[in-house]
Amino acid sequence: MKVIIVGGGIGGLATAVAFHQRGWQVEVLERAAAFTEVGAGLTIQPNGLRALDAIGLGERLRAGGLAGPLAGIRSSRGDWLVRNDVEELKRRFGPWVTVHRADLVDLLRAAVPPEALRPGIDVEHVQPDGTISHSGGTCTADLVVGADGVHSVTRRSLWPGLPGPRYIGYTTWRLIAPPQPVEASVETWGRGERFGHVPMPDGRVYCYVMANAPAGSHAGLEELCERFARWHQPIPALLGSAHEQAVLQHDTHELPLLPTYVAGNVAVLGDAAHAMTPNLGQGACQALEDAVTLAHAVDTLGVREGLQAYDRTRRPRTQLIVRRSRQAGAAAHWTSTPLTTLRDAVLPLLPNRLFARSLTPAYTWTI
Repeated sequence: MKVIIVGGGIGGLATAVAFHQRGWQVEVLERAAAFTEVGAGLTIQPNGLRALDAIGLGERLRAGGLAGPLAGIRSSRGDWLVRNDVEELKRRFGPWVTVHRADLVDLLRAAVPPEALRPGIDVEHVQPDGTISHSGGTCTADLVVGADGVHSVTRRSLWPGLPGPRYIGYTTWRLIAPPQPVEASVETWGRGERFGHVPMPDGRVYCYVMANAPAGSHAGLEELCERFARWHQPIPALLGSAHEQAVLQHDTHELPLLPTYVAGNVAVLGDAAHAMTPNLGQGACQALEDAVTLAHAVDTLGVREGLQAYDRTRRPRTQLIVRRSRQAGAAAHWTSTPLTTLRDAVLPLLPNRLFARSLTPAYTWTI
């Protein structure tokens, strides 16, 4: 049996590993010239680690150093709005790991046979029968998996009449600051903007910034430094220590809910199926879950029945996470002074268990 995977990012490579371990012939088509990742930091949450455990890679990632969940949310002045019981979250759900995205891609890529990786292939069209037209000709397989991101060619090929990704109203910057002491992972909310910092095992600090902005707008590091100069420390220090070339900016998109993740002998997963806001940090984790669930279902039940089982299992769960993620970040992007003042007054009064309960559906997944 052969599977062709369109897209060589985290979801695509995890899919390749999962099927290769089950004895399938695997081929991964990637439009970039090399299998690598340009992004910054990435936190793999307990459910994502369990997915990596299912393909034998969880312990190798943990060996690089454990991290903790979000310690809480602060105001731009530094007041605590939400404080999570970090030790209780780890006890209930398991460990977190923070890595550079490129390190996770390297780990997954090393578990795939080199001859299965085909960079520099631009996929043009995917048919439900498993036929793929691409820059090098055509190919076919028993199963095709579209793991080709938010602007997925696979998704557009199968469902050309469905709406594409929509801009959510804010843009995101990501960067890694040089080593410096910071407290545990913290997110800070202002009016229509927020800043998060996550310590990495090697002392560097992964930072992300989100701000309301027109689609396609651009701002560099100097503008970010000015924008957040009066926010609490260590935010100005982190931005001040970064290098312009370390800053990546991308508009934030969400994918309207699809009626199905499968068509014929083809499935979509990860951002190609359910691109979501980064508010819960679940994008990569859900792609990892997709990969191991799909391989298990198809290898156990056969292609057609396995695809239906994958869709029944994954679509309700991932679409729930999409909705939860959108809701989780909405209040951070309010711009009304009365609303943000009310938000900052009410959030500290809410019980911690309320926030823990909202996270439970994401963290408790098992294969």
